[in-house]
Amino acid sequence: MNELHTHMQECAAEAARIARGVKAAQLDEVTPCAEFDVRTLVNHWVLYTAHGLECRARRRPIPEALLERDFAREEGWAEAYAAQLDRAVAAWSDPAAWTGEIDLGFAMSPAPEVAQLIIKEMAVHGWDVAKATGQEFRVSGAVGELLLKVVDEHAEMYREYDGFADPVALDSGDPFERALALSGRDPRWTP
Repeated sequence: MNELHTHMQECAAEAARIARGVKAAQLDEVTPCAEFDVRTLVNHWVLYTAHGLECRARRRPIPEALLERDFAREEGWAEAYAAQLDRAVAAWSDPAAWTGEIDLGFAMSPAPEVAQLIIKEMAVHGWDVAKATGQEFRVSGAVGELLLKVVDEHAEMYREYDGFADPVALDSGDPFERALALSGRDPRWTP
């Protein structure tokens, strides 16, 4: 197992824990992503960090049927998300998943870089869901350092496509908090 796969496993376990803590009554609540309520954010999170993660490892496009699916409306969505995360992480346990490039639809990128970007999505949107639902998304120091590196390397590209807001000033904080601030999220955000 490589270090990125270990970080992926950690973030997937934490994402599944957070998903299980979301109550149906919270799905219409606001999130740190101004354009998303909890339901919309959960659907994006499930699609790209579980289904997308597996599809990228297997070099397949995300099935069209999943693009419009309202996962959060389905009974047991959190358990289904956790099971899909397990399948996705297992797909990345194949050494072949880490070789070559992956077609993102708009560019080809090295497999390890794609994995890092999806780990970032899993953690950052996991934090968004957690904050919106009164939970705390926790990562190890090593994962926090990885997230800070990934956000720092790709922040301008994300801003170009409105994926990140302008950076938030942060006087101090651990690496994950600094990554959040650099991505345009205020680590002190409250609903």
